[in-house]
Amino acid sequence: MSTFEWIIALLLGAVALSALARRIKVPYPTFLAIGGALIAFVPNSPSWTLEPDLALALFVAPVLLDAAYDTSLRDLRNNWVPVSTLVVAAVGMTTAGVALVARWLMPEIPWAAAVALGAIVAPPDAAAAVAILSQVKLPYRMVKVLEGESLLNDASALLTYRIAVGAVATEHLTWSQVAPTMVLALVGSVVAGYLAARLMPLMIVRITQAPSSIIVQFATTFMVWIGAEHLGLSGILTIVVYAITMARAAPARMPARLRVPSYAVWETMVFVLNVLAFMLIGMQMRPIWTRLDADVRWEYCVAAAWILLTVILVRLAWVTFYRTALRALMARGVYQPKDPKAVASRKGGLIISWCGMRGLVTLATAFALPENFPHRDFIVFSAFAVVLGTLVVQGLTLRPLILFFGLRDDDPVGIEVARARAIAYRAALDAIEDDPSEEAEILRLEYRAVLMQADDDPHGGITNGELPADPLRRRAIEAARKTIFDLRATEVIGDDAFHRIEEELDRAELSAGG
Repeated sequence: MSTFEWIIALLLGAVALSALARRIKVPYPTFLAIGGALIAFVPNSPSWTLEPDLALALFVAPVLLDAAYDTSLRDLRNNWVPVSTLVVAAVGMTTAGVALVARWLMPEIPWAAAVALGAIVAPPDAAAAVAILSQVKLPYRMVKVLEGESLLNDASALLTYRIAVGAVATEHLTWSQVAPTMVLALVGSVVAGYLAARLMPLMIVRITQAPSSIIVQFATTFMVWIGAEHLGLSGILTIVVYAITMARAAPARMPARLRVPSYAVWETMVFVLNVLAFMLIGMQMRPIWTRLDADVRWEYCVAAAWILLTVILVRLAWVTFYRTALRALMARGVYQPKDPKAVASRKGGLIISWCGMRGLVTLATAFALPENFPHRDFIVFSAFAVVLGTLVVQGLTLRPLILFFGLRDDDPVGIEVARARAIAYRAALDAIEDDPSEEAEILRLEYRAVLMQADDDPHGGITNGELPADPLRRRAIEAARKTIFDLRATEVIGDDAFHRIEEELDRAELSAGG
């Protein structure tokens, strides 16, 4: 019972911490990190362990799929230059910088282990940044750059991480051995993710019960990850491609009565996995801390502080260099972007630099290190210190900094929502236009009212969607839903606008007994 009681206490404590975080408007992973650190010093607290090989699959796979599912290919393509430089250059420079600092502070650490540490702390966390960005109205392009970076930088960092861990295991790894592995991981993962997304729906669409459907969704996510790992591919890149591809077709195949509970369960599980990751890593801190004498503890704390500083400064330096270089190229006429706002302002660049909080992926990769990995205690200690430090220092100051700079969003998603709503409900009207019944006339009046509201609200205010149930309404909703699929396919609207209208139509479909 002791373990069960602790699980209940930790989950309820996490709920309370997240509520407090929302109230004072800070990212909830900040309080989870603090709570995880405190667990290490709570008397008689549990000391649970988890197989290192299980950490990445359990914690990263579902969280990454949830983030990738909502990613817009249009926005990734429109922002591919800043996203790719953050994913490749910023992650690479952070990995190298941390490895150099680790070797400088602790010369006895092997180069491969130092590089592994750098790759572990290199990728910023999506959950922490989104928690802040949802509370303020940043320019839309900046939000999409940060979301795209947080989605893809895990793949680049973990590819480096796996190579470094492999180098420790073999004690000698040449470029001729690494290059084929990288090519296979990149190309093979994209192909495997795409094929899996085409095959898995054939099984999922046959399941009509919500609990069974949700279980199969989670099971197939883990199957895709495990299959990619067994083939020597990148589990992260495979999951990203799988989720993005699935997101293009799944909404048309899944009815609202399955999609609505699925979204709710996935959101809950992402929260629970974040809680477990922070708490489990916090529990690993106590045995590490008790094994160290006073001098070594001080040495570890100083080294972790230097690594934290390196992580923050390298990102700041790269974003500053990138922004300055692009503006110089624009001034000389060498580079002319279609949209001048594509290059962040000085204030925008600083905000992007400061959105470098580390979180779940860093914790999971540190935990996934083999038990006999050289200097594992130091690497896990430093990784947790970087997560805690960035979430506290940057997480608590990011929102005040955004408000101080006065950055604003012109709400392009709201405009797209209003446009999509007008087109979708006109399609719904057309679908029932020839029906002479009294019910059809009532329904036409309701939809015309929706269209009038859409015309009056150019920023896409959402209607309640709570309408009487009848087959006629379901036919109209089906026509409206097909229209928004076409609008997204032709990129008239992006995925954010699509999901808002999809949610509205789902509520209308459920109220109509769909």
